[in-house]
Amino acid sequence: MTVRFSNQLVAELYQPFWAAWQAGEFLTDAAAVAGTHRHRGLAWLRQAGGVRPRRGRNLQGRYLSFAEREEIALARAAGESIRQVAARLGRSPSTISRELARNADRTGRYRAGSAHVLAHQRASRPKSAKLVTNQVLRERVQTELTKRYSPEQIAGRLREDYPDQPEMWVSTETIYQSLYVQSRGALRRDLTRCLRTGREMRVPNRQGARRKNRVLPDMVNISERPAEADDRAVPGHWEGDLIIGKANASAIGTLVERSTGYTLLVPLAEGSKAEQVAPALAAKISTLPDQLRRTLTWDQGVEMRDWKQVQIAADIAIYFCDPKSPWQRATNENTNGLLRQYFPKGTDLSVHTEAHLDVVAAELNDRPRKRLQFKKPIEMIGPLLLR
Repeated sequence: MTVRFSNQLVAELYQPFWAAWQAGEFLTDAAAVAGTHRHRGLAWLRQAGGVRPRRGRNLQGRYLSFAEREEIALARAAGESIRQVAARLGRSPSTISRELARNADRTGRYRAGSAHVLAHQRASRPKSAKLVTNQVLRERVQTELTKRYSPEQIAGRLREDYPDQPEMWVSTETIYQSLYVQSRGALRRDLTRCLRTGREMRVPNRQGARRKNRVLPDMVNISERPAEADDRAVPGHWEGDLIIGKANASAIGTLVERSTGYTLLVPLAEGSKAEQVAPALAAKISTLPDQLRRTLTWDQGVEMRDWKQVQIAADIAIYFCDPKSPWQRATNENTNGLLRQYFPKGTDLSVHTEAHLDVVAAELNDRPRKRLQFKKPIEMIGPLLLR
């Protein structure tokens, strides 16, 4: 049974839905856990922006449970005295008396559902969000969101820039909740468009489609790549891939340096076939200093059929991942996800000029990174580019 009061569900009833949703259950299954249908579950998600509502206290221990409040409501409707109700529940008569005084309606009638929601609201004791009370911090966060920094990057960079000012620190989750939960009243909802996903509602992360197995002739496996490329200690080892546009008709090449996360974008206006990828890739890599051209790791895509031409023209050793192992190019996979903020799936990528790709790469290289202790890729690799 679902009890509603002031557009809020009793905690014991809606929390199982949110727990199932956060655990990765599909919407229909999560709604079934709460004893309702998917349309109701979708309404809860939209109302909360996809963020699990605050639990407050769990109303355990000395607090009355929803089941106890139902017993009180039934007993009072049957005309039982406060002492009789207290004896049945094993509670003090004063506890029952206070409960009736606090949570009965204006007519004196006591309802379990409305009483429990009122108690839950009082127990939550919500505080003003930090981004509401600190205007300087809020403006800083909003500015960096417009620069497409992720909440994690913003939170990490704040600690880097203000190591001795905890009032200028904010957690990643606080930023997300301030964006998606408008009752927090902190950040503008339209700033969600600046996030990597661009979604107006938070959803659990789910695995993408598996890659097809491809084999290229004479390719050199990643197992033969120098050990120095694995520990990221020496710069100059790159990972590469393509991001594909609408109807697989356009593409952009992506190159990411493993040590610093520095990104280069390769225009492929003529197409993404092997004979078009090889010269464009070689030209872009050749712009790098010699010490930054050590290795390149790619997946087994047919676009790299002419990989030997790239290896000779750009003077760089090329290695290929195992089948169905995108994690072997994790830095590049993560960067491609970031780039989807600029180049959404289902769009024509051939319209982007090389100058525009360079601007996007520069903006991406100016973002602080967690694994770099929130330094920026351009700060890490800049001195090497000048040699």
